[in-house]
Amino acid sequence: MKLIITGPPGAGKSTQAKRVANSLGVTSVSTGDIFRAHVRSRTSLGIGVERYVDTGTFVPDELTNKLIHNRLSQKSAERGFLLDGYPRNIAQATFLDSILPESEYGLDFVLLLSADDDELVSRMLTRAAQSQRSDDTKAIIGRRLELYQQQAEEVMKIYSSQGLLTCVDGGGSIDEVTERILQSVTQGADFSPVLR
Repeated sequence: MKLIITGPPGAGKSTQAKRVANSLGVTSVSTGDIFRAHVRSRTSLGIGVERYVDTGTFVPDELTNKLIHNRLSQKSAERGFLLDGYPRNIAQATFLDSILPESEYGLDFVLLLSADDDELVSRMLTRAAQSQRSDDTKAIIGRRLELYQQQAEEVMKIYSSQGLLTCVDGGGSIDEVTERILQSVTQGADFSPVLR
């Protein structure tokens, strides 16, 4: 099973990606988590992307695409994956489409988590207080939401036209959202999730 989970910043993508990937028995691949790990470890990639993360702007497509290509080429992704936070724009979606056949992968679902802006801002400010993330200040949150809205619509149109897009209400408790996602996926697939 090969999936994408997307939605605006603060919609709960990372939380849900880990839970859903675990239930489905696939690998969760989060560009944000990978970037932050590189920043913490002060790798050359981390130093290169730190200024983008800290200002709420997106890491250039060339760097992001390279990271994704490398990650999906690893053995752990062979049994399936759930991409969290990628692709964010048309260029990334086009790149992903170009590399999937090379690994005999094809997307099964694109899950779009929805939530209203007030809830998104509230979630991210709460997250900032708990985790001390540098990209969760009010100004940066506003910028990230604006960037997402500018780029996401066209990407979602592509996946909708391919019959891959499923919209899921991201409101409510974490468990409720996970249940909605798993129901959406299992209704459209002929397999059962690996419940743990």
